Amino acid sequence: MKVVLIGSGGREHAIAYKIAQSKKLEKLFIIPGNPGTKNFGENVQLDIKDHDSIIGFCKENKIDLVVVGPEQPLIEGIADKFSAEGIKVFGPSRNAARIEGEKSFAKNLMKEYGVPTADYKTFLKEEYFDSLEYLKNSKLPIVIKADGIAAGKGVIVAETFGQAKNAVEDCFVHSAFGSSGNKVVIEEFMTGQEASIFAITDGTEYILLPAAQDHKRILDGDNGKNTGGMGAYAPTPFVDDSILKITTQKIIEPVLKALRESESNFVGCLYCGLMLTNEGPKVVEFNCRFGDPETQVVLPLLDGDLLELFYSAACGSINKNAVKYNGGASVCVVAAAKGYPDSYEKGKVITGINETESNEIIVYHAGTMETEGRLLTNGGRVFGVTSVVRTNDLKLAKEKSYTALSKINFDGIYYRKDISDKALK
Repeated sequence: MKVVLIGSGGREHAIAYKIAQSKKLEKLFIIPGNPGTKNFGENVQLDIKDHDSIIGFCKENKIDLVVVGPEQPLIEGIADKFSAEGIKVFGPSRNAARIEGEKSFAKNLMKEYGVPTADYKTFLKEEYFDSLEYLKNSKLPIVIKADGIAAGKGVIVAETFGQAKNAVEDCFVHSAFGSSGNKVVIEEFMTGQEASIFAITDGTEYILLPAAQDHKRILDGDNGKNTGGMGAYAPTPFVDDSILKITTQKIIEPVLKALRESESNFVGCLYCGLMLTNEGPKVVEFNCRFGDPETQVVLPLLDGDLLELFYSAACGSINKNAVKYNGGASVCVVAAAKGYPDSYEKGKVITGINETESNEIIVYHAGTMETEGRLLTNGGRVFGVTSVVRTNDLKLAKEKSYTALSKINFDGIYYRKDISDKALK
């Protein structure tokens, strides 16, 4: 098969790494890719916002399958355009991608179908004063979410009324998240361990990949600002068979049914962000694609053919036996640029990556670029150092990740020191 993978981050590097192992693969193109993905296929410098150019490239090169990595093109309807041209695509339609693109859509769907999630209320920009009145009478802490996508930064946990008021003002008055903040979802604060579960689905049938745990906050101990994710590990011991059973019966199956019945049949990876509360698992959020950095730890733990899994799902008849968990463990630590998630400098020279990679260490590129033979920083999250061990030994996996990371450097490098500690404790 000839395959196009859309995206340029660590998630896409991880997908390229795994697709390249398929015996069914003839040629992999990555649009636009990064310095890490070029080892697994051909990077093609097209703008992912230019859907027509990508479709033209796919037709010209007789592409058999397109895999869409990031959420933005899916929310804009790129999968619908591929389907209209007869090109198989792993990724949901515009309608189905609303599960991530409109938090209010997801919350209303869950409410209608009895899916466990936090209590909530939705407010429009013109209901600013109503939202403040609601906050005055709400229990703290409380969570304020911009309705649209905001690169993982549109969620604020407010400990005081003042913080909650500022968060609403950021959305409604200061337009901090652009049009994504013209509507907000205010919801109760849930407590418990968080977990990420990927359901790969053809819209009806599905398989679950090993559960992971992301680390969203910038500082150790889950302190500081929200980021796109500072690291992850898999599998998480917090998700046992009983949690999985409840998750499938009360969350994944009802949501897939709800999407089918709302003319939003979901084909691709349905990401379920869960809070494991005292009352059982509840949905924090859904994404319409693989999570980042969870993908970096989940995919290396699969034996089998990921391309076969994606292609069979895209064809409407998923092969549930295409992959299986191999019994191992993985820890990914994200190295970030100084200042992230706020302003940060680019163009810092990166050293040491080539010396660290082995059959147990993968360095996934996220925000890097190559200039005159040198590897430079080009983003807030620069790369993810990921260990893969063949036994379910997170302690060993953590040690290997941090040992490898200590050999890599750039000016201003920053990373958390506690990725996977929740599981180890």
